[in-house]
Order: sequence, then structure tokens, then C-alpha cells
Amino acid sequence: MECYVVVHNVAKRHNIGTLARSATAFGVSEMILVGKKDFNSFGSHGSAHHVRFRHFHSLLEARDYLKGIGCDICGVEITEGAVAVHKHPFQRSTAFLLGNEGTGLSPKEMEICDFFTYIPQVGCGTASLNVTVAASIVLHHFSGKLWAGFPERERDGQKFIVADRPARRQGLICSNPEEVTQARQQKKLNGSTDWLDSEDQATAPDEQRIAGSLLGIFDD
Repeated sequence: MECYVVVHNVAKRHNIGTLARSATAFGVSEMILVGKKDFNSFGSHGSAHHVRFRHFHSLLEARDYLKGIGCDICGVEITEGAVAVHKHPFQRSTAFLLGNEGTGLSPKEMEICDFFTYIPQVGCGTASLNVTVAASIVLHHFSGKLWAGFPERERDGQKFIVADRPARRQGLICSNPEEVTQARQQKKLNGSTDWLDSEDQATAPDEQRIAGSLLGIFDD
């Protein structure tokens, strides 16, 4: 049983880092980045080192990959027929596609979804939740003991124990392997490095290193 997050039309790029933080907390196997590669992992507080990123140019390419590994695609949206998340409408490994902060899921995004879930609200002060908050709630329901039963991480005092940072960064997995080579060659020409390419930047402050991690280095 595996869990994925699909990132396509998120307007605020800094939300990607926060999504990575939630993805790590709830056992997400990969974050699927679709479209432009100018994503920014600022705000992940180092957790982006512990989750894989995979890039596709289109939603259809992402769908084909996910269906090929036996994964359902769940749109997080209030649609007709959407099932409340606490009723756990999951059957197998699932990828969660969350909509734009302002407009929600687009028709093209809905087309690749197998089913939909939504987060019930009881207060009257907001029409929807921030995309990162919504992701956290949905991922918690999927991964927790109520459904998938992912094992809980051990704790030390008032915090969960963080795994050692991988010796080699997870990096970005591209749908076309040539993109990886081209990106690395371009980085060498520019005389700059990045945590997705470099073996060792341990001396750089986390926020400084992470802020530029995904932004601009995988330009179309």
C-alpha cells in the first residue's frame, strides 16, 4: 500500500515545501510534479530530503504512470458523488490530486481522477481550506491506523524521531532520463550546485539551501 501526492496547479509555489513536509510526515512515497519544473521546496524544513520527486510534463503522462503501478487517483474536491474523507473511500494505493487554492480542480484534472473525496467542515467562516492543510488531513486519514495502517513513528519527548538525512539526496526523477543529464550539464555550465544534484552541502543553512532547491533549476 503506497501513497502519492500530485502537484499540478498550485498557485503559491512556497506551498510545495509545506506539502513535502506533510508528505514526509504521513509516509508519501513520491510527490508527482506536473507541468513546469519551477517548484520551490522552501518551507519543507529539511523534510524534502526524505521524499522522492518525479516530474511529468502533462497530466496524462502522470496518469499513465500512476495507473501503470496500480494506483488509484483521488481528487480532493467537493463534487457530486464525492465521499467524505472520514469514510475512507480507498481501495488500494492512492495518489491524491489537490486543486488550485482559489479555483479548485480544473475539468482536465478531474478527468484523470478515479473518484473524489472531500473534507467536511462544521464552521461558517471559510469556504475552503488551504491546500497544504487539506493535504495533511487527507493524508492522515489514508495513512493512519483507521485505514492503511502505516506504523507510527517513534517519539522522543514531545517530538517524533527524524531519520538521518540520506547521504545522497532523493532528487528529481524525470519522465525523460535525458532531462536529468541536460539539467546537470546546465548546472555545471552555470557554475552552481543544488541539493538535488550535489553530494554534500551540509554546511549550508537549511533555509538557504532549500530555498533555491527546485526553483529555476529545472526550467522548461
